[in-house]
Amino acid sequence: VAAVAVLLCGCCPGGNLSNLMSVLVDGDMTLSIIMTASSTLLALLLMPLCLWVYSRHWIDTALVRLLPLGAVSLTLGSTLLPIGLGVLIRYRHPRAADLLVKISLWSLLVTLVVLFILTGTMLGPDLLAHIPASVYAIAVLMPLAGYALGYGLATLFRMPPHCRRTVSLETGCQNVQLCTAILKLTFPPQLIGGMYMFPLLYALFQAAEAGLFVLAYKMYGRDSYKQEAPGEEEDTDISYRKLKEEEVADTSYGTVTAEEHGSVQMEPTQTAL
Repeated sequence: VAAVAVLLCGCCPGGNLSNLMSVLVDGDMTLSIIMTASSTLLALLLMPLCLWVYSRHWIDTALVRLLPLGAVSLTLGSTLLPIGLGVLIRYRHPRAADLLVKISLWSLLVTLVVLFILTGTMLGPDLLAHIPASVYAIAVLMPLAGYALGYGLATLFRMPPHCRRTVSLETGCQNVQLCTAILKLTFPPQLIGGMYMFPLLYALFQAAEAGLFVLAYKMYGRDSYKQEAPGEEEDTDISYRKLKEEEVADTSYGTVTAEEHGSVQMEPTQTAL
């Protein structure tokens, strides 16, 4: 039963958390949105197929019952509609968009803290004690493995640093809401039992590990990222100054005056731009 819950969570597409975290690490937001939307669309067919291939020896569930049509449609709507609204606001009101981004990032931080507090209160020590230690280990290592694998593959394909961070977050973050919905709709409570809590545990640990990823980037990686951009701007500024000096030098020309005995004298004059 625990293996089915873990497998179901692993087969889920990327979630919205990866889009939010990509903003914090200066990732490629276009790539992040495309990966989330495309993986969610592909999940309509590939997710039931993967579940049927990997778990057909354990469960006897019709393949049609595993089709997450309603949950996937809700996920797509909750992903694409806010993005479309944000693009519209950015296009018409750029200053309001900048303000909304700052408010949203602080709201994300507060939401994560509240989520940790409510989860510990709702689950309680008794229910948490009934979950096997192996499930805790998987909930900790599974997102970490996804982050590392995504970053490693992006590095192998020589993607830019900001794209590597994006692929890493998209690989490690799963749509736990979709996993919980399928668990509730497909399997009876007496069969799954406490494994309903695994997606919630996964959500907590993936958010915590992504938060550490963001913190490490803010403390160390962001400085090196910023050093490259100012260097280019500095070179451009030096080139611009040099060009201006050359233009000033070229504008210093002389007037030719003729004198007696056929001599020619140059009278330099300065023309200001």
